[in-house]
Amino acid sequence: MPVLVLAASRLLNRQSWSTHKFGLGLLAAIFVLPLIQLAPLPPAIWTALPGREQLVLALDLIGQPTGWVPLSLTPDLTWRSFLALLPPVAMFLGVLAATKDTRLRLVHLYLAAAVASVMLGVMQLASGGERLYPWATTAAGNMVGFFANRNHLSTLLLASLPFAAVLAATALRRRAERGGLTQWVGMLFIGLAIVAIGVIRSRAGIVLAVPALALSVLAAWVASGRSRPKPALLAGVGVAAAAVAAVGFFALAPILARFDPNSPPEGRFENWPIVVEAASNYLPVGSGLGSFDPVYRSVEPVERLDSTFFNQAHNEYLELWLETGWLGIGLLAVFLVWWARRSWTCWQRPPSTEADLQRAASVAMLIIMLHSIVDYPMRTETIAVLFALFAALLEGAARPLLERQKVRVRTD
Repeated sequence: MPVLVLAASRLLNRQSWSTHKFGLGLLAAIFVLPLIQLAPLPPAIWTALPGREQLVLALDLIGQPTGWVPLSLTPDLTWRSFLALLPPVAMFLGVLAATKDTRLRLVHLYLAAAVASVMLGVMQLASGGERLYPWATTAAGNMVGFFANRNHLSTLLLASLPFAAVLAATALRRRAERGGLTQWVGMLFIGLAIVAIGVIRSRAGIVLAVPALALSVLAAWVASGRSRPKPALLAGVGVAAAAVAAVGFFALAPILARFDPNSPPEGRFENWPIVVEAASNYLPVGSGLGSFDPVYRSVEPVERLDSTFFNQAHNEYLELWLETGWLGIGLLAVFLVWWARRSWTCWQRPPSTEADLQRAASVAMLIIMLHSIVDYPMRTETIAVLFALFAALLEGAARPLLERQKVRVRTD
């Protein structure tokens, strides 16, 4: 809360909000969405909304009048969803208000935290998969680091690859006094991340490692000056290739076992049609943020019941559609327009530390959005805060865009 207040006040004092009107307006709309779902509605309105028939019937059975109730079917969970937005919002505003050096330090801190999470995961495996797991409900026996789900550790590492690549390339371009050390640290980090992704054995992580590495190499090439690949850059590609070869040599069998078509189905793909049908029952307004679990339980077919529970849709976009309806999908479309515009701008910029971080943020956000098709990384607070960090770095591309517009106006 202090970061949120201080950052907002600094942006207002500097009048920086005028530079970031589009991004801040989109952030405000996302922030207000759960509050709209919590606003009480008169009986004449909410009883006419799709999907509320069971609630009306329940009130009739217990003899209670149909008073004012919010749009959300689970207002307590929607309120918690609103509170969960506070840390990402604070991160976004804080990074916008921060200096260039502070933004760079935050990226360094992120990479250091990723290494720490990998080291914790190594110790988890060394303990026989029985100790050092921070959460009671977790994927015990697997490498999860500070998370409860190995897929989320894989997301953390995949999103870190472009940052390590551009920082190494930036040092190569500058030829600083300690540039060589920075280059090799970045290369070793990429090798460590690739090996860790292989050990984690997240199927989505393994599949997404290919585009993540390709886009990271592209971002590094742009950061190095868009010239003929230098020996150090080729050495970085060699380190990544060696890490991939090591994973294939030592862990190919267990990785292929994760993709065995004869293995028992996990249920996420089989359950998606049920989620789609449930979402259609609550259109156009949705059932309320945080309501997926109770809503899905109310429509889950009896033949799908077993000892496991399906508390997330394993598809952020389907879950967003169920919980927020067309309004949430509309905000998602606006967000994708924002991301595409800022990405286009930053990839056209010449090499600089700020532009390099923006390109890395663009790639990292894309990787998380792709992973969200088959999982729910954004429902993890850590990934949500990191996504806000990447979004704030990318929003920095609005500054040169505004400067070019001012120059064009003065020229005209």
